[in-house]
Amino acid sequence: MQVLLIYCALLIINFSFGQIKKDTLSIIGVGDIMMGSNYPSGYLPPDDGRYLLSPVKDILRDADVTFGNLEGTFLNSGGQMKNCSNPNVCYAFRQPEHYVNYLVEAGFDVMSIANNHTGDFGEEGRATTVKTLEKAGLKYAGLVSCPYTIFETGGVKYGMCAFAPNPGTVSINDLANARKIVSKLDSICDVVIVSFHGGAEGSRYVHVPKTTEMFYGENRGDVYRFSHAVIDAGADIVFGHGPHVTRAVEYYKGRFIAYSLGNFCTYGRFNLQGVNGIAPIMKVYVNKRGEFLYAKVISIKQPGQGGPVIDDKQTVYQSIIQLTKTDFPDTQLTFPGNGIIAPK
Repeated sequence: MQVLLIYCALLIINFSFGQIKKDTLSIIGVGDIMMGSNYPSGYLPPDDGRYLLSPVKDILRDADVTFGNLEGTFLNSGGQMKNCSNPNVCYAFRQPEHYVNYLVEAGFDVMSIANNHTGDFGEEGRATTVKTLEKAGLKYAGLVSCPYTIFETGGVKYGMCAFAPNPGTVSINDLANARKIVSKLDSICDVVIVSFHGGAEGSRYVHVPKTTEMFYGENRGDVYRFSHAVIDAGADIVFGHGPHVTRAVEYYKGRFIAYSLGNFCTYGRFNLQGVNGIAPIMKVYVNKRGEFLYAKVISIKQPGQGGPVIDDKQTVYQSIIQLTKTDFPDTQLTFPGNGIIAPK
């Protein structure tokens, strides 16, 4: 126990003063990003959204790789809006194309486009989103046409792949295919990041049930089984999102899983009450073999119509602690405070 306390104290001190070993890599993951929709009208943020990420951009920039889930499309106008069987639970997100610059300015490197809103405006929406990300220099993955991406920074080769239960995306429910993709990336990359959009949605679904989750008749996957399967195949970090709330974290075979990173920057069209309005900026530290060293949770909240601001009360960190102890009572993680998550 004394050794553990000393280890965790050193982690906190090293983080505070920026004394990270040179062979330590930092990867930030955040959840859903939808910076405002021009459909329907009236859901764009003040000042054309240019300051929406300002409160957290210095944090997002301070990592070797910064990842987020792009919830919706980049499309100025047009597109074929999806058909909704239940209009009461139907939302379609169409972000102005120049909003991609806000992601670049905030420090994002790679995005998941595997989710239930990537097809909100049909093939035109998907194609324009991909073209917009490419023009901005952002890496992306998650469609059947682009299941993974490989990129290099700081002399380290990263692979990222993304999965969801939705048409046109790489299926979270096809574990054999997921293992194949991850195994391929593991054979040619130093660090493999896996993203999934899965699980039921809303404040009633903060727990990881360890079984298949159904939501409005849709199979949203067994995120527990999926996460273990991709790590078995060679994944190093698993970033989950989809439930619109934050879920527990897990340490499995020396690797790190965040089961849901919640709503990170979601303006105007999201329920941000209670647990829906808090989320982590999850900064994960690994070595060059992808082995988990520790993580730092920077807690954010989204007041009003949305947009992240720092939560000095660290509400989501406390929530992650409780959810992890409940859902994974035998967890090999410890939570010494100051947002730190470390192996025992």
